[in-house]
Amino acid sequence: MPKVHVRKGDTVMVITGKDAGKKGKVVTVEPAKNRVIVEGVNIVKRHRKATPQMPQGGIVEKEAPIHSSNVMLFCNKCNKATRIQKKVLDNGNKERICKHCGETLS
Repeated sequence: MPKVHVRKGDTVMVITGKDAGKKGKVVTVEPAKNRVIVEGVNIVKRHRKATPQMPQGGIVEKEAPIHSSNVMLFCNKCNKATRIQKKVLDNGNKERICKHCGETLS
């Protein structure tokens, strides 16, 4: 299974495609498909048939998955999309660090 460089809850910026430059929070990560769903990005329209829960039916807008290579982690301190550096702490835990400012990313 391929590794994805972002996690659920991370703030990311889209770097390519129709939504380039938009920021959002990662809602779900699909490592098997190497895709992520970002809040408010890659909105698609789906036609829904009427059901008992939704008697009207109609057109529903929702977020579609985007390839993980099209997003970069966003650092709130330096306000930039950034690559990350991984550092192993003394206790064995790993942390992600912003390449621009050195801030620890959650």
